[in-house]
Amino acid sequence: MSLLRVLGRPMLASMFVAGGLDSVRNPQNVAPVAESVVKPVTDRVAVLPDRTEDAVRLSGAVQVVGGLLLATGRLSRPAALAVAVTLVPTTLAAHRFWEEEDPGQRMQQRIHFLKNLSMLGGLLIAADDTGAAPSLLWRSRHAAHDLRRDAHLVRRSVRAGAGPAAAAGRVRAKLSC
Repeated sequence: MSLLRVLGRPMLASMFVAGGLDSVRNPQNVAPVAESVVKPVTDRVAVLPDRTEDAVRLSGAVQVVGGLLLATGRLSRPAALAVAVTLVPTTLAAHRFWEEEDPGQRMQQRIHFLKNLSMLGGLLIAADDTGAAPSLLWRSRHAAHDLRRDAHLVRRSVRAGAGPAAAAGRVRAKLSC
């Protein structure tokens, strides 16, 4: 694994581990802000908890576990996707810069919104990163290519050997008559 991955993954994950722990321990701190996003989501997704504090706690737990997996490089691609899924509603709930009246607050919320957007981009890149190992799609395409090449070589070998074998068979048949 490259040095960039060894250093970059824990750096990206650190914010989610810290923020997730805070959400698990103190969901009441962010529940009022999260209410506007949690209710519409829980109405559409039946498996999510109805109480906002429970949904915040669940999101925090996903961030902690996903962040730790991402930081350690274990199941980092699914972990990055899981954390990315929790980041979208978090960003939409906490950083509604378009609703702020005060220009200073609007600017601060916009900065936080864009920061979360950039972290989402980093998570999507991490979710696509195969760690320098070929992806399953790449390996399957190359395996199919290798099989086609081998079949072509076998067909050429059979054709090349069939001509002399047929000639030898004809000579043998004439000699035995």
